[in-house]
Amino acid sequence: MICVSLAETTVEKCIDSLRGIDFAEIRLDKMQVEIEDINKIFSYHPKLIATCRAGTMDDDMRITMLKSAIEAGAAFVDIEVESNAQFRNAILEKARSSGCRVIVSYHNFEKTPKKSNLEHIISQCFESGADVAKIACMVHSEKDNALLLGLLNEERPLVVVGLGEKGKICRIAAPFLGSPFTYASLSKGKETAEGQLDWETLQQIIQVLKNV
Repeated sequence: MICVSLAETTVEKCIDSLRGIDFAEIRLDKMQVEIEDINKIFSYHPKLIATCRAGTMDDDMRITMLKSAIEAGAAFVDIEVESNAQFRNAILEKARSSGCRVIVSYHNFEKTPKKSNLEHIISQCFESGADVAKIACMVHSEKDNALLLGLLNEERPLVVVGLGEKGKICRIAAPFLGSPFTYASLSKGKETAEGQLDWETLQQIIQVLKNV
């Protein structure tokens, strides 16, 4: 399954982009939206991930935005494994009471750590309350791709993402090896992370591989 990661600046552009897409991530940290806009977006589509990364606003505002998304019908909410307990518990409590599944994610924008380190991080994700764990790492070699894909031996739901140009192989192969989904951009030039293929291209590649 392909999850299209969206970072449209307005609610109108976001909703327009969702037409014809089965599954999407809404990057609230990259948008200019009010609470009413969040309600419109997440009540419009039944299968959305609410994501609001740290850096552009304080934790109180992030909590407010993510809670609003959950209340409006978000299917998933994504929180970082390094989040402090107060932030994590506030989101977990709201998600559990609303039937929203929780993705606990780890991102390394510099490298792919050793397998033992990543296995420890995966355990941390699930101990933190994850329904799904997500591991996204910068890929510098084919060994990095192999390491990430090898993590999919994990019996619990795990998404692995290869960042950077060399990580594209991981993005393509992961769904065939057990990853519940993989991420794509809406179109070329609208990537929300390094190495994302656009949705149509990734869909075509996956379809070809299914028919091999």
